[in-house]
Amino acid sequence: MAEQRSDKPEVTPFQGPAGGWGSVRSLAEIMPRERVSPEAVRELGRQNKPEGFACVSCAWPKPADHHPFEFCEEGAKATAWELTTLRTTPEFFAEHTLTELRGWRDYDLEQHGRLTHPLRYDAATDRYVACSWDEAFAEIGATLRPLDPKSVVFYSSGRTSLEASYMYGLMARMYGNQNLPDSSNMCHESTSVGLKAAIGVPVGTTRLEDFEKCDAILFFGQNVGSNAPRMLHDLRDCRKRGVEIVTFNPLKERGLERFTDPQNPFEMATLRETAISTQYHQVKAGGDIAAMMGIAKFLVEWDDAAIAKGTTRVLDHDFITDHTSSFEPFLAAVRAAEWSAIELESGLSKYELEQSAAIYAKAKAVLAIYGMGLTQHVKGVENVRMLVNLLLMRGNIGKPGAGPTPVRGHSNVQGQRTVGITEKTELVPVEKLEAQYGFTAPREKGLDTVETCRGVIDGSVTAVVALGGNFLRAVPETAAMEEAWPRLGLSVQIATKLNRNHLFPGKVTYLLPCLGRIEQDVQASGPQVVTVEDSTSCIHGSRGKATPASPHLLSEPAIVGALAKQILPANPHVDWDAWVADYGTIRDAIEETYPLVFPDFNKRLFTPGGFWKGNKASERIWMTPSKKAEFLVPSGLSATGFQDAPGRYRLMTLRSNDQFNTTIYGYHDRFRGVKGTRDVLFMHRSDIAEAGLKDGQIVALESDAGDGIVRRQEGLIVTPYDIPRGCLGAYYPECNLLMPVEHHAEESHVPAAKSVPVRIAA
Repeated sequence: MAEQRSDKPEVTPFQGPAGGWGSVRSLAEIMPRERVSPEAVRELGRQNKPEGFACVSCAWPKPADHHPFEFCEEGAKATAWELTTLRTTPEFFAEHTLTELRGWRDYDLEQHGRLTHPLRYDAATDRYVACSWDEAFAEIGATLRPLDPKSVVFYSSGRTSLEASYMYGLMARMYGNQNLPDSSNMCHESTSVGLKAAIGVPVGTTRLEDFEKCDAILFFGQNVGSNAPRMLHDLRDCRKRGVEIVTFNPLKERGLERFTDPQNPFEMATLRETAISTQYHQVKAGGDIAAMMGIAKFLVEWDDAAIAKGTTRVLDHDFITDHTSSFEPFLAAVRAAEWSAIELESGLSKYELEQSAAIYAKAKAVLAIYGMGLTQHVKGVENVRMLVNLLLMRGNIGKPGAGPTPVRGHSNVQGQRTVGITEKTELVPVEKLEAQYGFTAPREKGLDTVETCRGVIDGSVTAVVALGGNFLRAVPETAAMEEAWPRLGLSVQIATKLNRNHLFPGKVTYLLPCLGRIEQDVQASGPQVVTVEDSTSCIHGSRGKATPASPHLLSEPAIVGALAKQILPANPHVDWDAWVADYGTIRDAIEETYPLVFPDFNKRLFTPGGFWKGNKASERIWMTPSKKAEFLVPSGLSATGFQDAPGRYRLMTLRSNDQFNTTIYGYHDRFRGVKGTRDVLFMHRSDIAEAGLKDGQIVALESDAGDGIVRRQEGLIVTPYDIPRGCLGAYYPECNLLMPVEHHAEESHVPAAKSVPVRIAA
């Protein structure tokens, strides 16, 4: 029980590497805490393997040539979390009101175990009570049918399979809206918007084999050790063959510093480590545009010098001429950028940026890996576009070992978009759906996450159906959202475990427990298989074999099919029951809708390494209006969207080593040395002294958004940390309450959680 919250938290610098014995000890602690059965331990051997199941946490690719144990510390925690033998039964709710449970912490709610029965909220007793599935579906249908479809939201989590996602998106459109916000709205929508505008596709262009062909990697704003640890094997292999890895990240994250492979007996026995980053630059939060502009400025200066000397050019002018547009305005902006402004905004010296540029200039094939450290800013789309600018300058898109490599979080968040979970009409073949299913699809844009939050707060959203996730906890403006949620006419939550969103009922509320992906899903035609898409656009089959947590659980496709029959008129072109009976028929329908993406879908489910859906930009076919890749002139050097001022800090919300998104596995952020608490505020020592604070002092943070609304987070422990001056770090989702709904990325509406303006209140 060493991971539990403590009244005497410890903050002690961690000296070890990522991986290694620390990972082994972490797994040894979580397994008994979740009281996993021998069956669950056996399931780990099937994780991310052909004919096995796709991990329910991150979306890093599943290699064809897999390791003996193809799971990481975080993936094993996710499996233990899902296959726990702990249970949250109707008897639990008979003992606890929702008012009481709102005083519990996130960890304690989910740690109580898997939900076992469908539940209805009883306002008279302030409790959930068991109900039948028929009762639940009937009342949900009766409540939804009379509503204005435009006032209803269908949210989905990135863990949902391609099959359930396709059904869910079709159901929403047949009901009459495209209000389909999902996890992408909260993290990588800036990627979808930025890459689509720049290179014509909304996803990265690289695949796992490109790691074997690159000779340099630029790494921006992604904590690989906690968020996608299996990538460490690929980074380690790159370093072993001499690949330079240049990292830009505000915090020194251990996975980007050094790694010991837990599957390598020699490394484990000798405590041998692999240094990951060859250069590590602690850019200020929101300073990435400036850093990239500095690199670009060196490339241009060196190219000018090469012209004067008649030596080999630094920029790939043939590629720029043949494949790009708008280079001249960008070039002018690079020449005009002042070094003083670049250094100020990036927090890096001209010398540091020169060292980075030198690596990039000599490399022939460069991967640009990034995460939410780029996307979750007001200028997040410009961050992505600036990264593309760098790649285009040297032709590093559309050749082996090169290209943008966004790292997705949820295991199928990219795949959901592929099969229609989007609020944007232009991303869905609506005419094809209309011909296929004989209905008129909505054309107006639906609500994304930010717009859904606005609608819940102002009352224009009257009902929310959530297919997984913890929406109310994951979004910004926590206090206002929790106050407004009970005004909803209907709240339907499809989940595996209890979370905080479930404690804020609407006027009619149902909590519907579903099977997990690792559990055996048996329908009328027999055991079923589902599919997911990874970060590199490869599709994988996933076969659950574990014993379900309860005989009363339904699968996600079964729940969606039952809801669709309740809220939609009968349609001879859609047989929801047949789809639920045999998921292969859903895949046939997906193939009919997307024939170029899913040819022979059912025949390729368990292709080792997955089957690739293709990517035009990787072939240097640019699906942009100009038919070329587009350079962009950024609007400024800062991505924060606000001005620095005395007493104002840039807050980054962070994930712990002991969590996955809103799911908290424990209270031990091993890599940052925090144990027994999540109530910490990471600060630079000089900022602590300048503010008149002390190590260990308890302070509050207040929003400095300038909108007159009081947002305050109490009880944070001042903790000295290696972090850029003027920047703060604190944990997500606890600090979401400091972020206004309107503090989001321009164009993409991603909440700007990596640079929130705040002040410290002692």
